[in-house]
Amino acid sequence: MTKRLFDALSTIKYTVVASDGKTELSQEESANPEISSLVFDSRDVKPGSLFFALPGTHTTGNVFIPKAIENGASAIVFESELSVSSEQLAVSNSKGKAVQAQPSPRLAQNSPREFCPASGSLPIPHAPVFIRVDNARKVMAPVAAQFYDNPSSKLAVIGVTGTEGKSSTVSFVWQLLQLSGHKAGFISTVQYSLGGEAIANPQHQTTPEATIIQRQLHEMVENGCEYAVVETSSHGLSPKLNRTGNLLFDAGIFMNVTLEHLEFHGTFEQYRDDKANLFRKLDEHNHEKTILGKKVTVPSFGIVNLEDPSAEYFIKATKQPVLGFTTEGKAGKSAAEGAEAAPLPKIPASIPVLLGRNIASARFGLTFDMTEPHVIDSHAKPLPPKVFHVKSSLPGAFNTYNLMAAIEAVSRLTGTEIEKIAALVEKLTPVKGRMTVIDKGQPFELIVDYAHTPSSFETIFPPLRRRCSGKMFALFGSGGERDLKKRPLQGEIAARFCDVVILTDEDPRGEDSVELLKMIAAGAEKAGKVLDKDLFITPDRPSAIRQAFKMAGKDDIVLLLGKAHENSIIYKDRVMPYDEISEAEKALKELGF
Repeated sequence: MTKRLFDALSTIKYTVVASDGKTELSQEESANPEISSLVFDSRDVKPGSLFFALPGTHTTGNVFIPKAIENGASAIVFESELSVSSEQLAVSNSKGKAVQAQPSPRLAQNSPREFCPASGSLPIPHAPVFIRVDNARKVMAPVAAQFYDNPSSKLAVIGVTGTEGKSSTVSFVWQLLQLSGHKAGFISTVQYSLGGEAIANPQHQTTPEATIIQRQLHEMVENGCEYAVVETSSHGLSPKLNRTGNLLFDAGIFMNVTLEHLEFHGTFEQYRDDKANLFRKLDEHNHEKTILGKKVTVPSFGIVNLEDPSAEYFIKATKQPVLGFTTEGKAGKSAAEGAEAAPLPKIPASIPVLLGRNIASARFGLTFDMTEPHVIDSHAKPLPPKVFHVKSSLPGAFNTYNLMAAIEAVSRLTGTEIEKIAALVEKLTPVKGRMTVIDKGQPFELIVDYAHTPSSFETIFPPLRRRCSGKMFALFGSGGERDLKKRPLQGEIAARFCDVVILTDEDPRGEDSVELLKMIAAGAEKAGKVLDKDLFITPDRPSAIRQAFKMAGKDDIVLLLGKAHENSIIYKDRVMPYDEISEAEKALKELGF
């Protein structure tokens, strides 16, 4: 994929400047290089790259411009002032292996770009074109969409948001679309597919940057996909980061919203509001698209978990029709709390509802009944509700929510009866690291899961506690440089349900590992756990796993939480390659299993 620079920038406001970052140039005075890639990491720059110098948490992206020039960037998009000296730029350019910002034909005669077009600018042969904008991160989405020919206008796009359940629901929607005979791709925390087999996602990022999303959607179009399913995090939906900007969503699924990511959003209300942008985006276009060469109008709708207190907030965020699903409190936190559970939100009368009942969850599977209680015929007369029996090899009662949302979405998108989509559920495969059972003949049950928030703990612990005849062990940590408020809550909830709590590294990042874990331990101690008796702080995760295995016995359940599918542990000064499932299997082998 290639485009001339100014064609790629045609949808944004910008100023072409000389290499001093200040002196304005007209397009006629500037080169118009051919761009072959969009990059926001200077290490990935190569000749033909358009480099976005993005502002970061700890530094400005402008400090990486010399490296981008050295690696051959053809153009640089930056904001504010260039924080690099003329000497740095000159050195970077002289080191460049092939800084080939090819001049446009109109510069053939006097090429002022190469010969210091303005006072104070640096004469850099074959220098990149410098593009100054008000917000480098915000313009990345429209530039990427334009560069890749607006791929979301050629796909039916489904977004899934929520604090928990996003990755599983995305996978189930994708699998059900494929099983229904429709070619689809998806992007999620765990994996992605561009139309073929699912591939492991190497990043610790739920919703990628706009350049990556648009490129992957473009590849889905090239591979003949009809549908794209996108896991949309609160960061991805936030206008501050604009990762999903210029993405034309047709359907939105809301799973839940609980305390998380307050270090970024500031308040729960802002966190929820950012997530609701998915539903607002449904109203931004007319859903007329060209898919596989045919003009179609894609069904547009929202789906909400009616048990979540914020369901009505999301319903009101869009003018499109909204559908709902509920287990009447039988599959989540309410089921665990019993009579003490808070009343469920009232279901709006205008919302079509899908009900899940008779939920039975065991170690290796899940069954439930599903019905539509308010179906009417073409004359608006009520019809007797049909009951569909759903059988799945997926463990965990909470998967009832994920499956119902996926079934409802695929039925509505494809115009297929719910009964036919529900019958395909038995063929679904679980997502790696989502209630993954490891059985090597050890006497205890071993489960790996991504649960890392207080609400996810309240969802997975109760059903396991009810069927555990021995002790329950929970091993987990908390992400560094992330929400502090959730840490003691994690410890307190784990201590309530588990006999032994082992705290260990997740991704400490720039924080002191032990101090971070002590914050979690404070919550566990509040709930009655005693340090070095039934509460342990063991930062090294492989050592903590072995500690848990040596303590566990017959009929016990050991839960390894928080890492799941991820492929590394991030420290301040290094990134340690790590695979939770492989490490657990290795530890079991050392014990003779």
